[in-house]
Amino acid sequence: MLSRSIDSQMTRYVNASVVLLFALAASPNVAQAQSNALHIELNRLEEHDAGCRVHLVLENTSPRAYASYQLDLVVFAADGVIARRLALETAPLRANKTTVKEFELTDLTCQGVGRILLNDVTSCSSDAGNRDDCVTTTRVSSRASATFVK
Repeated sequence: MLSRSIDSQMTRYVNASVVLLFALAASPNVAQAQSNALHIELNRLEEHDAGCRVHLVLENTSPRAYASYQLDLVVFAADGVIARRLALETAPLRANKTTVKEFELTDLTCQGVGRILLNDVTSCSSDAGNRDDCVTTTRVSSRASATFVK
């Protein structure tokens, strides 16, 4: 009986150690993936004569410069109905640099914007060539009254 108890405790200890080792081994990869990500923040919505001016903060934390980084954005009205779809080229984006981009949503008030969806990154080329993983490595957040999701 005592032998089973010791065996059971030893098995739990070994299992916990294996899980810890896998977590430690994976952590540099996670950190590297996050450091190679582009973070886009919906920072501000500002009423403007023609409609709503949208301010984005793009933080390129990677050592790659981007010659093209075209976003496919879908703007949803406050009631959840699609109000607009647009393509927005945000490049050039320098390596390890934060950049501010702005664009106008004409004939749409800022109060009318409920949510913005990063639907896709339709064109993505860095100094290392064309990339096809940009939408998955892009992180989004919002400080504005509207949410920003992907």
